[in-house]
Parts: sequence; structure tokens; C-alpha cells
Amino acid sequence: MILKEQKFTSEWEDSELFKNTVTLFHNAAQKMNLDPNIAERLKWPKRALVVSVPIRLDDKSIKTFIGYRVQHNMTLGPAKGGVRYHPDVTLSETTALAMLMTFKCAVVGLPLGGAKGGIKCDPTTMSRNELQKLTRRYTSEILSLIGPTKDVPAPDIGTDEQTMAWMMDTYSQEIGFSVPDVVTGKPIEIGGSLGRTEATGRGVVYTVIEAAKYLDISLDENISVIVQGFGKVGASAARKLEKIGCRIVGLSDVTGGIYNPKGIDFEKLSAHLASNGGTLKGYKEAEVVTNSELLEQKCDILVPSAVSKQITEKNADKIKCRIIAEGANGPTTVEADKIINERNIFVIPDIVANAGGVTVSYFEWVQGIQKLFWTEKEVNNRLWNIMSETFRRVLQTVQEEKTDMRTAAYIAGIRRLSKAMLWRGFWP
Repeated sequence: MILKEQKFTSEWEDSELFKNTVTLFHNAAQKMNLDPNIAERLKWPKRALVVSVPIRLDDKSIKTFIGYRVQHNMTLGPAKGGVRYHPDVTLSETTALAMLMTFKCAVVGLPLGGAKGGIKCDPTTMSRNELQKLTRRYTSEILSLIGPTKDVPAPDIGTDEQTMAWMMDTYSQEIGFSVPDVVTGKPIEIGGSLGRTEATGRGVVYTVIEAAKYLDISLDENISVIVQGFGKVGASAARKLEKIGCRIVGLSDVTGGIYNPKGIDFEKLSAHLASNGGTLKGYKEAEVVTNSELLEQKCDILVPSAVSKQITEKNADKIKCRIIAEGANGPTTVEADKIINERNIFVIPDIVANAGGVTVSYFEWVQGIQKLFWTEKEVNNRLWNIMSETFRRVLQTVQEEKTDMRTAAYIAGIRRLSKAMLWRGFWP
């Protein structure tokens, strides 16, 4: 089989993440000799909705924001994907993230498809009142696309459980009765799942544990860890890795990074965060570095958990670690991948490493439908089973296909998805 090299049309050209994702898909498709008709269908989203989101700001003026909801593929089940509030949100980026969700759900084995949503805005400059108006208006604009059996949103960058509560309430008000299952990542009091908040970071650590077993590495105080991005994902991953015995030597957030090769004291760090608005800025027990400088410090395990395109061809040869566990979506470019692989750095790709979030979102959805909720221990045990099994399945694909972990992850996901598509057939 010969697949034609993808040409990008103008509406997608503004996003390197989209080009990167399609290239990764194309590489995997070539490697596995994918049916070209399946490949053609998977290169493009099923549907994309662009909406204007006008709200009245606190100063009484009206401002219009642009919002998106993209559903990439729904062969395996309802679409699943977060809602992002960020100044860099575009249709192209949202489409790439929806595509990643499709392959992520497929490789993990969930009966879900891939979607993503977002609004181009800066939530850090908006009041609670403005954010509530923005969320409710956006929800009303995408109402026709979402639903417990159609498309189930979740939190992402710039959104949280409060955002999901507003989305759930807006949808429920329109329907006429309470529908908790329309979103995941909700507060516990309205149908959220225990273990959801830390699920993505915890899942990253579970895959690191499996990688360490494979590489014969003992996860103890001799193993140094750097986590770029001390947000919801990075913070939970760092705390879990520290708890199992690793030495956290570097962290960063939007204010910059800190680095101490002797290790960061989490008790002192917690006290600093509590008195400093939750940011790392001003922490005295470590050297101050930039986010980019942090990536180049020596460590055993690097966990990029900030945003996409952090490891590129410009800095890939300066990375000094044994394992990269991608907590963020698309933190490594295609060009950087080649350099990383040549240097024999073991990569746990994003669609495997950070799949804990969507997995526990799936658990929340299932619990909500059944109206039967699990303990946190049950949630974490089920998450461990799925994450460890997914890692082993991808590793087996590496050995069978004689390829790298990222390509193997795509192959494993695409293989499951393509079989389902062939069984369902093509209509009309």
C-alpha cells in the first residue's frame, strides 16, 4: 500500500500540532500497511462546529469570543474530550487534540470516540461571573452536539470542575431535568467520580512504573525527576513520584522553573505554594531557571506536562534523561522524535502516558449511567489495570513491528479502530 503524502488545506495550516499529529498518523499507517480508505477517513474530523460566544462583561460592555467543538471519530462510541479555555485555542489545534483523543481512547480500549472543544480567551483575566456567562453561553451554542450518548465534555487547560458543573446545569436546564452524565470531571456532589482530579498525573506515574520494570530501573531516591508544568497533571504526577521514593529535582509553572539537584522538599514547597498564591515564583530553596532551561537539566525521568511543542529539534539533543513520560498532549515534535529515538531515550508517548484522565472520565460516565459509585481505591485499582495493560500492549507492538513506542501506540490504537470501522462498513 502507498499512502499519498498529506497536503494541508488553509483552514488547518495555522497549527503545527495538527500537522504533527497527521504526520504521526501517516507514519503509523505506512508502517502497519493500513487500508488507504480507512486512512483517508481518519485524516479528517467527522464534524466541526465554530460558534460565536457573546457575553456581557462586568463593565457592562459586550464582547464576543470564538468557540469550537470538534468530533473526530465516533466509531467506537460517544465522543469524549475536554474543553480548553486559552488564548491560543484555534480550530486547527482543537481538531488535532480531537484526533489525539480518538487514538488515545482506541489504544486504551475504551468504547469512546475522540472530541475536543475550546474557547479562545484568557480565563486568568476574567471574573467568576464572566467565566460562568462564557461557559453557559458556549454550552447553549454547542447543545445540539453534546449529550450522554453523543459527546461528553470534560475539563482541560483553563477549565475545572466548576466549569463542568455550569455546563451540566445549562444542559439540564435546557432538557428539563438533571443530566449529570453529559459531562465528566464534575464535583462529587453532582455525580463526579472519586480519583478523577489526580487521574491523569497518576496514570503518568503508573506508566513510568511499568517502563522502569522494563528498563530494570529501581524507582528510589537515586532516581531524579523533572516535571515541566506544575498544574493539575504535573503536580499530581510529581507528588505521586515523590511518594513512591523518587527525588524531584525540578519543577516549573507559568511563572518559571526551579531546580535543585539535591531534591525539592515537598513540605517546604507546599508551605510556599500556600503563601504565594499557588505559584512557584519566589521559592528560595532552589535555583531559578526558565521553562526551556529546565528541560535541559540532567535527570533520569523527564515529565513534560505543560503545553505542546516543548521538545523540538532545537533542544532535543540537549535533553539529559533516560525516560520521557509525556503528561501533556503533543509536547514533542516529529523532528525532535527522530533525535530522541537516535539517542535511545525511552519515550512513553502522550496517548499512553496521559490517558489516565480520559480513563477515569470513562469510569465517571459509567458510574453516572449506572447510578452506582465506586470507592477511590476501586477507581485507582481499575486505572492501574488499564494503564499497565495498555503499556504492555504497546510494548508488545514495539517488539512485533520493530518500531518506537510512539509509532507502536498509534498502530495499536489504529488497529483496533480500523477493525471496528471495517465491521461497521461504509455508508452510503
